Amino acid sequence: MVKIRLWQNHSEQNGTLENERRNFPVFSPGGQPEKNHGGGEDQRQKNVREIMKELDSLVGLAGVKKLVGEIHAFVEIQRRRQREKLATEPQVLHMVFKGNPGTGKTTVARIIGRLFKEVGVLPKGHLVEVERADLVGEYIGHTAQKTRDQIKKALGGILFIDEAYSLARGGEKDFGREAIDALVKGMEDHKDNLILILAGYRQEMEWFMESNPGLRSRFPIHITFPDYTTTELLAIADLMLKKRQYHLSPGARDELRLILEETRSLHVHSGNARLVRNLIERAIRQQAVRLVRKGQVSREELMTITREDILQAHESSPGI
Repeated sequence: MVKIRLWQNHSEQNGTLENERRNFPVFSPGGQPEKNHGGGEDQRQKNVREIMKELDSLVGLAGVKKLVGEIHAFVEIQRRRQREKLATEPQVLHMVFKGNPGTGKTTVARIIGRLFKEVGVLPKGHLVEVERADLVGEYIGHTAQKTRDQIKKALGGILFIDEAYSLARGGEKDFGREAIDALVKGMEDHKDNLILILAGYRQEMEWFMESNPGLRSRFPIHITFPDYTTTELLAIADLMLKKRQYHLSPGARDELRLILEETRSLHVHSGNARLVRNLIERAIRQQAVRLVRKGQVSREELMTITREDILQAHESSPGI
């Protein structure tokens, strides 16, 4: 069980992190606060505010943001209670992320890792992302070692397992079961130094939780990532383009909206950011081809994605 445990947040010195020294809680075993050398409480609070601001800036995901905010508030209050020598409540923080690809699961996991570092739950807060092939071996005993190696990489942070349900799909003799057993043992052995996030399609993850009765109690936090609406996908496109110093012409915006609505009507699971990213990247390449042929171009032309660019990008999109 992952408990609320406060870690020192040391600064980087000579290219190495002092917080590699494990098991240095901010509070001593006797309950007396030790001096925090991580830049002070004001800096910590500032870092937390910046991380939460980054979370809030993500398009959509209202329910996700609400639940992450609740988790943060709980951890913060436990921290303050511990300072006042009040009883604190242990909390299991392993999570299940349910949703289609491209709905922000990995992005949110990285933000949570950084947040948990700042509030003292994790000493590092980094994210190690793996899938079945990274955990499951080819012969007896190989899987357990591969899984332990990934756990070791993730110590102090988050082990994010994408398409986690695939570990239980091969039947009783499949080595995926061995990976699950090794993960459960790792959770117990490193309960104060590791958080697991299992991710995948909603229905598959619900089936996976039911396939192993011991998993649900170990992963009490379930967060559902809904598909983006057409309006949200357009907002994501605007952010992607703004970051690259481009923008859509009015005609390009109308065409992109039509393409997104058509695609969503044809494909059940098409409301994701990957669809938009692929279209935008292809449109930028189409714009480059168009402008190179033109010769002299203005600054505004260099920044504008036109309806023609979007149409060409759509026509060259495989499977859309």
